[in-house]
Formats: sequence, C-alpha cells, structure tokens
Amino acid sequence: MNQKVLTKQEEALLEAAEAYVKQELSGEGTGHDYWHIYRVVQTAEKIAIAEGADLYICKLAAYLHDIADEKLNPSKEAGMSKVDTWLKEHHVSDEDRSHVLEIIGNMSYNGGHNPPMRTLEGKVVQDADRLDAIGAISVARAFVYAGSKGHLIYDPEVKPREEMTQEQYRTGKNTAINHFYEKLLKLKDLMNTKHGIELAEKRHQFMEQYLDQFFKEWEGNV
Repeated sequence: MNQKVLTKQEEALLEAAEAYVKQELSGEGTGHDYWHIYRVVQTAEKIAIAEGADLYICKLAAYLHDIADEKLNPSKEAGMSKVDTWLKEHHVSDEDRSHVLEIIGNMSYNGGHNPPMRTLEGKVVQDADRLDAIGAISVARAFVYAGSKGHLIYDPEVKPREEMTQEQYRTGKNTAINHFYEKLLKLKDLMNTKHGIELAEKRHQFMEQYLDQFFKEWEGNV
C-alpha cells in the first residue's frame, strides 16, 4: 500500500511535538522519559508503514501520548487538557485533534480496563507503546518504575494480583517481578496489528527466558 508523504507543515508540527516532549519529559524517572517516546515513535512509524496507516496521525499521537499520562499529571483529565491545549495552540485541525485525543485517551493498559482501539492509527500507536513494555527494554523499565515507587524487586509472599480495580493497579503494594505477571506477559496477546504481533513474539520469549533465569538465581541454582 502506498504511504502518503508527509507535508512540510506536518513535518514541522511533528518537530515541534518532539521538542515539546523533550522539554517536558527529559529526565523523567519512571521509564516514561523522552527516550521512551523516541522508541515508541520509531516503532509506530515502522508499523504504520507496514499496515498502511496515516503516518502523521500515528507519529503525532506517539509523540504526545505520555504528556497526558495520569502517572505524570494530577489526573487523566488534566493530562488530556494539556495535550488538547498544545494541539489547539499549534492549529491542528479539529478532525486530527479529535483523532489524536481519542487515541491518547484510550491507549493506556490501565489494568486492562480501556476499550479496544477504534481506528487503525490507534491500534498502531497502542502496539508501539506496548512493544516498549515487552522485551529487554521492558525488563529495565520494570525495575526503574518499581524503584521509583519504592517497590521491592521480589517478595515470594506478595503474590501477583489476578483481578484488580484501576485504583489497585495504580497504587497497590507490588514488586517489580509481579508486574511481569500482572501486565507485561499479557501484552503479547493484546496486540492489534499483524506487524505488531510479529514483533511482540520474540520480545515476549526474551522476558520468559529472563524470568526463568531470575528464579533459578533466586534459589541459588545457577
């Protein structure tokens, strides 16, 4: 499928979005920093091209998605308002602004409580974001996030939670290793696109191998 070439205006707006995100998220310490955004944008571009999605919408939503993250704002509503204001200030069309806001508002894992993505572009960006939570970088991010929250690496007495509310997912007592079972290992089966599914498989296998090695070392068996 032929990919629409970005206009100079779209390229300029994407550059502005990148600069804004770099200013807002550089040095963020929970694994949602600018480099997370960079990786999601790169992956979203590859998936968008493979799937024939609108590259401009995919990249714009990928750049701005964590500006609205409720972990980094007083509330989800405050975060979404921040993105909306930026889009209006940069004269993004009402149609594109609405599409980007819809994607960002529904893409978070959120304990599994968000509805399925409606558009191909939403599916692409969600897959790109989820892929950064699967694989080698995911392992690193899991421990960075746990450390930022004061969570232990692992405690055999703290079991992974099978069912939880949105509030429990965000604030309950947890460990870094439990996060793999509560979220990260589930993401492979939640991918939306053919290309995303293919990329997720190998990364998922790496996490399983890592956990196997972790528990062997935990018991002093290797």
